[in-house]
Amino acid sequence: MTTVFIISAPSGSGKSTLVHRLLKSVPDLAFSISYTTRPPRPTETPGVDYIFISRKDFEDRLARGEFLEYAEVFGNYYGTNRESFESATHHGKDLVLDIDVQGARQLKVAIPQAISIFVLPP
Repeated sequence: MTTVFIISAPSGSGKSTLVHRLLKSVPDLAFSISYTTRPPRPTETPGVDYIFISRKDFEDRLARGEFLEYAEVFGNYYGTNRESFESATHHGKDLVLDIDVQGARQLKVAIPQAISIFVLPP
């Protein structure tokens, strides 16, 4: 059974740094790369930091039920594709998600046994 770890926190609290360190030190963890409609920042790598897609593509995927959770933040969509959970389960790995508070609430409804970890900002 795949265990889902939801790491959530307000923007700028260090959750991404925490998740990167966790993935380096704990074997057999898969990371769910979130989808977003916002453009990449200069320091971000598509397919590593986020999967960048158009608003229309996101809305089409949303209509097909492809997301476990999603949120609109500052006019852009962010979401977790179901495939990341299915892939982790298929490969016998636990799954770590780095998502905002809105998404964490939705994911707890979709996967009630998920472990939710809230990071307080420094």
